[in-house]
Amino acid sequence: MKTTVKDVCPLCGGEKRPGETTFSVELGHGIVVVRHVPATVCAQCGSDWVSDDVAAKLEKYVDEAREKHSEVEVVGFP
Repeated sequence: MKTTVKDVCPLCGGEKRPGETTFSVELGHGIVVVRHVPATVCAQCGSDWVSDDVAAKLEKYVDEAREKHSEVEVVGFP
């Protein structure tokens, strides 16, 4: 299988593959952690990227936690 430019990590040159990551954000008053987030992950350095659709869902989780003033919010990506 031929490797394309979009399959190559721009940071280290490793191979990017489908996988999962954990997303976290500090809100000032608390932290939100979302586990099992679908992502493209570099097999060599572990850098990760999420699609625009996934990023929009993550933004909703963060907004909900901000509204609840959660100190710690840990959720699994559906």
